[in-house]
Amino acid sequence: MKPAFNAFLVCLLVAALLAGCAGVTPLPAPDAEPGGRYVPLTTPIIALGDTQEHLSTGFPLHDNDSAVDAYVEVAQRPPEQALFGRRLMEWALHSHPDEPFIHLGDVMDLSCRIEAERMTRIFRAAPHVGAILPGNHDGLMFGIYAYGLLDREALDKPAPEVSRWNKACRRGAGELDTKHKSENEAFSKREFIALYISEHSKGRPEKPGLVAPPPTGRHSVSWRSPDPEAFLSGIEAELLDGKIYADSYIAQRLKLPRAPGATRDTIIIGLDTNQAGLLVDVWDTLTGHSPGDLGHVHSDQIAAVGKWVDEAVEHGDIVIFAGHHNWRSISLTSRGRLRNLMSRVAHPLVYLSAHTHTGFWAAHRALANQPLLELNVSSLSDWPLAYRRISFAYDETAKRIQVRGELMPKGVKPTTTDADLLEAWDAQTCQKSGVPVARIKQEDMALVKLQRDSRGTLLEWLVSWLEPVCQSCEAPLYKHALTYQDELLQTLLQVDQDLGRKAHRLHELKLPKWCAGQDFVACAKGLIAEQPADFKASTDLFRRKAALVFLLNEHLDDLNSPEAKAYMTCRAVQGAKIDFDLTNDERKTHRNETQRSSDRFFLIEASVGMD
Repeated sequence: MKPAFNAFLVCLLVAALLAGCAGVTPLPAPDAEPGGRYVPLTTPIIALGDTQEHLSTGFPLHDNDSAVDAYVEVAQRPPEQALFGRRLMEWALHSHPDEPFIHLGDVMDLSCRIEAERMTRIFRAAPHVGAILPGNHDGLMFGIYAYGLLDREALDKPAPEVSRWNKACRRGAGELDTKHKSENEAFSKREFIALYISEHSKGRPEKPGLVAPPPTGRHSVSWRSPDPEAFLSGIEAELLDGKIYADSYIAQRLKLPRAPGATRDTIIIGLDTNQAGLLVDVWDTLTGHSPGDLGHVHSDQIAAVGKWVDEAVEHGDIVIFAGHHNWRSISLTSRGRLRNLMSRVAHPLVYLSAHTHTGFWAAHRALANQPLLELNVSSLSDWPLAYRRISFAYDETAKRIQVRGELMPKGVKPTTTDADLLEAWDAQTCQKSGVPVARIKQEDMALVKLQRDSRGTLLEWLVSWLEPVCQSCEAPLYKHALTYQDELLQTLLQVDQDLGRKAHRLHELKLPKWCAGQDFVACAKGLIAEQPADFKASTDLFRRKAALVFLLNEHLDDLNSPEAKAYMTCRAVQGAKIDFDLTNDERKTHRNETQRSSDRFFLIEASVGMD
């Protein structure tokens, strides 16, 4: 981008940062429960979202530099999240082996091929069937930029932004990894949908008639399962190539398991609220939104799922709607389209969402007389780390749907505070790790403080963003990136101390040649101690550190003992909670415990009627 336009975008970003300090708009509360004769419709399903697996070892970018992290808390998460965060999703799925799941989007963070591969391994090993709805991070760089990865006209001379995204996704920093040093490491929206359909086409249970999409070109999918009891019972998708790949969508029909004695089916229509379009990284910014933060559902998707709604109405089924973006973060035009679609059903309206990382219950009445009850499921990447166990019941006489959304994990007593939630995590993960909980908390407190204390300044970040061609301006970026790699290496050294050689087997890995025959402990400590003399030495050192971190991080996915899983899950929890506690109250107004209590985060049950 030209320097003048760069400066313009920076000004807009600064304005967005300052706007983040504004007050929080209250959410409309659900009705007081009037009571009734609710008959269970479904057995429970697991609903989770915003796992945001992040590749931390590609070339450093301004977008997640530690300097901007001081102003946007999720720009760079604690090292525990980068190394262990995916274990939170794994733990949640395996804690409910008999219940299907729905992931409400943002599986990835930067949207890299390796992020998709890591999470795919976890989904393949899940003990029950499930479905994933796309989020804004699933196919856009950092959930913000729809850069032209699939623009065939520009393949010979890709835009700097495209090369930047791809370099950031080169695992192990790219230079020393010939296997993955390609021009195809960034992961587009089209590729996300194609991988998802491909995984279902060859997975279990079998899905006759569903085939993997071709790797390129425009492709339509209209599939319906021949199994009347299938959880994933229908897919409507449009995969677009070229400049408009971000307009691709996948909508899904999910049939929930009936409760004993239920006389009607309950259908979830899983929407793709991230039909981003060409202008996602410009227009949304100009209108005051964080690009990608505003959800869009286009008329082609509405038309495709309309037949499912009409079929459900004809059969007397209950229809539940779901999407990644919370209701108020969907564009006004798209909400109007959805309200028209929803008006076809003759029962109360419910919408499940994610995206906010906070969690809440709300009842929306704008654009229609009929209320829409929304349950937002929080996040598994930022505190409050939580998910929901959801079931539905119906009062035929009063025409009210009751939604039960148990806050998970839960302890022996109801979860009414953050302390209760942390206690439940501790009991189910930390205390089963075989490592003293006090030791884990001490390690994580020191690491999170180190990460926060090593942040740069906003001025430093602005200068490096505005003048990317100048080595002296890039130097702070590499300085921060080196420090973060040190924190990742220190975390891995703690794994060695905490779990022991037999448990983690990190010493058995074949290390890069520049480790000179040392084991990983000596090699890591040597890299941490090394002081670069100039900018070239800094970039070389960063590549070596990132390559070692990547190698060791990949090995963590092979640790399958119950103790190792509990340990890694525990550390992701502790890192997120400590980082939250150390954040200035002014920076977390929208997600502090008081605000979340006001937004009914700790509520586990609500109902909605027709008016």
